[in-house]
Amino acid sequence: MKRAEAIAAVIGRSRTTLLAELEAPASTTDLARRTGISAAGVSQHLTALRDAGMVSAHRPGRSVLYARTALAESLLATS
Repeated sequence: MKRAEAIAAVIGRSRTTLLAELEAPASTTDLARRTGISAAGVSQHLTALRDAGMVSAHRPGRSVLYARTALAESLLATS
């Protein structure tokens, strides 16, 4: 089983996809457009990931950008 598949089995395919897409900080709208997940769905997943310490959020103006934390980076790192 590939590492991404193993992670998806634990945290879900959508959340794994969002973490993978966050190689660079992105907004909810950007992530929804890139993944095909609804903006509301992206927001719900990002809230869960933020609560788990896997993403951080910062507001550099009018939009909120999300980024992976060190915890998420280590989870996604290949061995």
